[in-house]
Amino acid sequence: MTVNKRKRSARFRGSRMHGRGIKKGRGAGNRGGRGLAGTGKRAAQKKPSILTTYGNAYFGKHGFNRPEKSIVKVKTINLDELSRFNTLEIDLTAKGYDKLLGSGIVRKPYRIKVASYSKKAKEKIEKAHGAIE
Repeated sequence: MTVNKRKRSARFRGSRMHGRGIKKGRGAGNRGGRGLAGTGKRAAQKKPSILTTYGNAYFGKHGFNRPEKSIVKVKTINLDELSRFNTLEIDLTAKGYDKLLGSGIVRKPYRIKVASYSKKAKEKIEKAHGAIE
Protein backbone atom coordinates (compact mmCIF):
# COMPACT_ATOMS: atom_id res chain seq x y z
CA MET A 1 0.00 0.00 0.00
CA THR A 2 1.34 3.40 -0.98
CA VAL A 3 1.53 6.15 1.57
CA ASN A 4 0.91 9.77 0.62
CA LYS A 5 4.12 11.61 1.35
CA ARG A 6 3.69 15.22 2.34
CA LYS A 7 5.75 17.83 0.58
CA ARG A 8 9.06 18.77 2.12
CA SER A 9 7.93 22.37 2.60
CA ALA A 10 4.87 21.14 4.53
CA ARG A 11 6.83 18.72 6.70
CA PHE A 12 9.39 21.31 7.72
CA ARG A 13 6.87 24.08 8.35
CA GLY A 14 7.71 25.64 11.71
CA SER A 15 11.27 24.36 11.81
CA ARG A 16 13.82 27.12 11.55
CA MET A 17 16.17 25.71 8.94
CA HIS A 18 13.87 23.40 6.95
CA GLY A 19 16.29 20.52 7.17
CA ARG A 20 19.07 22.34 5.30
CA GLY A 21 20.99 23.83 8.20
CA ILE A 22 21.06 27.19 6.40
CA LYS A 23 18.60 29.95 5.80
CA LYS A 24 18.66 29.68 2.01
CA GLY A 25 16.98 26.28 1.84
CA ARG A 26 13.56 27.33 3.13
CA GLY A 27 11.59 28.28 0.05
CA ALA A 28 11.84 27.90 -3.70
CA GLY A 29 13.97 30.98 -4.03
CA ASN A 30 17.28 29.19 -4.30
CA ARG A 31 16.16 26.31 -6.47
CA GLY A 32 17.09 27.67 -9.90
CA GLY A 33 14.03 26.27 -11.61
CA ARG A 34 12.46 22.87 -12.00
CA GLY A 35 13.47 20.00 -14.20
CA LEU A 36 15.86 20.97 -16.96
CA ALA A 37 15.50 24.71 -16.37
CA GLY A 38 18.79 26.48 -16.80
CA THR A 39 20.41 23.82 -18.95
CA GLY A 40 20.60 26.48 -21.58
CA LYS A 41 21.55 24.27 -24.54
CA ARG A 42 24.93 26.01 -24.54
CA ALA A 43 26.11 25.15 -21.05
CA ALA A 44 29.06 22.97 -21.95
CA GLN A 45 29.35 21.40 -18.51
CA LYS A 46 25.77 20.12 -18.70
CA LYS A 47 25.81 18.83 -22.27
CA PRO A 48 27.20 15.35 -21.57
CA SER A 49 24.54 14.54 -18.98
CA ILE A 50 21.78 15.89 -21.23
CA LEU A 51 23.04 13.86 -24.18
CA THR A 52 23.12 10.64 -22.22
CA THR A 53 19.65 11.23 -20.78
CA TYR A 54 17.78 12.64 -23.80
CA GLY A 55 20.04 12.13 -26.81
CA ASN A 56 20.39 14.64 -29.63
CA ALA A 57 16.63 15.20 -29.72
CA TYR A 58 16.97 17.74 -26.89
CA PHE A 59 18.89 20.24 -29.03
CA GLY A 60 17.70 22.20 -32.03
CA LYS A 61 14.30 23.21 -33.29
CA HIS A 62 11.51 20.68 -33.67
CA GLY A 63 8.28 20.54 -35.60
CA PHE A 64 7.23 22.95 -38.28
CA ASN A 65 5.34 26.19 -38.64
CA ARG A 66 2.03 25.99 -40.42
CA PRO A 67 1.93 28.53 -43.23
CA GLU A 68 -1.01 30.89 -43.15
CA LYS A 69 -3.65 30.30 -45.77
CA SER A 70 -3.38 32.82 -48.54
CA ILE A 71 -6.83 34.34 -48.40
CA VAL A 72 -7.93 36.17 -51.52
CA LYS A 73 -9.66 39.34 -50.39
CA VAL A 74 -12.50 40.53 -52.61
CA LYS A 75 -13.06 44.27 -52.44
CA THR A 76 -16.80 44.89 -52.45
CA ILE A 77 -19.09 47.88 -52.68
CA ASN A 78 -22.80 48.22 -51.92
CA LEU A 79 -25.44 49.96 -54.02
CA ASP A 80 -26.00 52.71 -51.48
CA GLU A 81 -22.34 53.76 -51.85
CA LEU A 82 -22.71 54.44 -55.58
CA SER A 83 -24.13 57.90 -54.90
CA ARG A 84 -20.69 59.22 -53.92
CA PHE A 85 -19.58 58.85 -57.54
CA ASN A 86 -21.12 61.87 -59.21
CA THR A 87 -21.66 60.18 -62.58
CA LEU A 88 -24.20 57.67 -63.83
CA GLU A 89 -21.57 55.66 -65.74
CA ILE A 90 -19.21 54.03 -63.22
CA ASP A 91 -16.26 51.72 -63.94
CA LEU A 92 -15.85 49.94 -60.59
CA THR A 93 -12.96 47.75 -61.79
CA ALA A 94 -10.94 50.88 -62.59
CA LYS A 95 -11.72 52.19 -59.11
CA GLY A 96 -10.40 48.96 -57.51
CA TYR A 97 -13.65 47.14 -56.68
CA ASP A 98 -14.20 43.47 -57.53
CA LYS A 99 -17.85 42.88 -56.66
CA LEU A 100 -21.10 44.87 -56.41
CA LEU A 101 -23.45 43.91 -53.59
CA GLY A 102 -27.17 44.62 -53.34
CA SER A 103 -27.54 46.49 -50.05
CA GLY A 104 -29.23 49.85 -50.42
CA ILE A 105 -31.73 51.66 -52.62
CA VAL A 106 -31.04 52.65 -56.24
CA ARG A 107 -32.71 55.87 -57.36
CA LYS A 108 -30.75 56.61 -60.55
CA PRO A 109 -30.23 54.59 -63.77
CA TYR A 110 -26.57 53.68 -63.27
CA ARG A 111 -24.51 52.02 -65.99
CA ILE A 112 -21.92 50.00 -64.10
CA LYS A 113 -18.89 48.04 -65.27
CA VAL A 114 -17.76 45.47 -62.67
CA ALA A 115 -16.17 41.99 -62.62
CA SER A 116 -18.92 40.32 -60.55
CA TYR A 117 -22.18 41.26 -58.88
CA SER A 118 -24.88 39.75 -56.71
CA LYS A 119 -28.30 38.72 -57.98
CA LYS A 120 -30.03 41.32 -55.82
CA ALA A 121 -27.75 44.11 -57.08
CA LYS A 122 -28.59 43.28 -60.70
CA GLU A 123 -32.33 43.20 -59.95
CA LYS A 124 -32.29 46.60 -58.24
CA ILE A 125 -30.22 48.30 -60.96
CA GLU A 126 -32.41 46.91 -63.74
CA LYS A 127 -35.52 47.98 -61.83
CA ALA A 128 -34.14 51.54 -61.81
CA HIS A 129 -33.60 51.24 -65.63
CA GLY A 130 -29.84 50.89 -65.32
CA ALA A 131 -27.44 48.23 -66.61
CA ILE A 132 -24.49 46.14 -65.44
CA GLU A 133 -21.67 44.99 -67.72
